[in-house]
Amino acid sequence: MVIHYKKREELLNEEKQMDGVKTKCASSLSCKLHWSDIDWNKCESGVKKLQRRIVKAWQEKEYGKVKSLQYLLTNSFEAKALAVKRVTSNKGGNTSGVDKVKWSTPNSKVKAVQSLKKRGYRPLPLKRVFIEKGNGKKRPLGIPTMKDRAMQSLYLMALEPIAETVAEGNSYGFRRKRSTADAVDALHRLLSRSYSPQWILEGDIKGCFDHISHNSFPFKIQVNPGLLLLINFNILSLYQGAYC
Repeated sequence: MVIHYKKREELLNEEKQMDGVKTKCASSLSCKLHWSDIDWNKCESGVKKLQRRIVKAWQEKEYGKVKSLQYLLTNSFEAKALAVKRVTSNKGGNTSGVDKVKWSTPNSKVKAVQSLKKRGYRPLPLKRVFIEKGNGKKRPLGIPTMKDRAMQSLYLMALEPIAETVAEGNSYGFRRKRSTADAVDALHRLLSRSYSPQWILEGDIKGCFDHISHNSFPFKIQVNPGLLLLINFNILSLYQGAYC
């Protein structure tokens, strides 16, 4: 335990020496930080550097270091700024959750970065809307608040490096930089040989996410205890969203 905290202290000292936006701006409301002044290339570079170190520590089975690096990443200004940017710049950036809050101005985005803290955080229930399908039926869709989306994006940065490292090589759904075209290419390579299978079994699991064991998710990869708590909170918000 002492070694683990020593490593965390060393990593925190390293973070202070990293290039990029000064982290004190993330916690000081008086800091004159402007959204347009953020160097996004340095933010991306800083986050990717930490993610590479997470993967390296995982491969070397230094799990205590993995958790310390995850803690360091999720508390860095660079990662928080990128999380807010990704939430506000995608197609759903103008859609609010149950709190009706939108981050549409540069000043609101800066304040959003400063608000992304684990202490005292609890996700709100999802806003439930129904989208009409081609067959006339309606599909329920849960919309998190802007802050919940940003927190999910922030902690995804800490979890994804390991998840991608241990993931199945031939899985393509919900994987970064993988698409339907990659799946089609893999099928072509596997099925174009003389000894390839002659039949393909297609299956669809009804209500997969509703019935799968959510408790088993976090234990598939090494997770910082703080991350585990937030994952459980977000899973709980999915159920609460059914009533909003």
